[in-house]
Amino acid sequence: MNKILQMLKLQQELNDATNGLNWENGITKNRKIIDWRRCIYLECAELIDSYPWKHWKNIDANPDYDNIKIEIVDIWHFVMSEALRIYKINHLGTIENIASMVTNMSEFENFSQDENSKVLDLYKQMELVEDVIKTAFCKNDINALVISFLTMSSKLNLKLPELYNLYIGKNILNKFRQEHGYKDGTYIKIWNGKEDNVVMQNILNSNSSITPNELYRELEENYKNE
Repeated sequence: MNKILQMLKLQQELNDATNGLNWENGITKNRKIIDWRRCIYLECAELIDSYPWKHWKNIDANPDYDNIKIEIVDIWHFVMSEALRIYKINHLGTIENIASMVTNMSEFENFSQDENSKVLDLYKQMELVEDVIKTAFCKNDINALVISFLTMSSKLNLKLPELYNLYIGKNILNKFRQEHGYKDGTYIKIWNGKEDNVVMQNILNSNSSITPNELYRELEENYKNE
């Protein structure tokens, strides 16, 4: 199975359902402007805030690596969305062409392997995230943006096998949010003292073979008991 292609197809479906058809033109069905690169920047900022970087606060704290992984997955949502947008408006090809572009990059080989890379100094880890921000805003090149993401994700040890599982989980969670009042503000994000992202990760960790439909039902059960 081509996991990159599968994720791209799921992202297209999610964007179509959430933003309406032809969202690639930069406007949602509710006439809101879409800026995927701004989304990438803000998720990168949240990722950096998962590190104890503040020299005046919690200087001995440990990085929140569970949340770091979730933020990387969120960034990947938006990198894929930007790729889907660029390919459609510039008539560069199909979703299959985007998947081929990604899997043929030299950086993809390390990203696709399951074994961990050498753990980097915390500040070097944050620099990798900041490189994604720089690329998003300083280079109007989707290939460069994907390369910077693959490099960051690999070196922060979220490789394709784990990223894929977390992406599927987050994709289902995003669908669940949309169908339970996320847009109109009625959705409750904290369930019995835990953020919904954490609940989703716990469900995945307890059952690695869970199907998307089963995950949705588990989320619904947990949400009812909130």
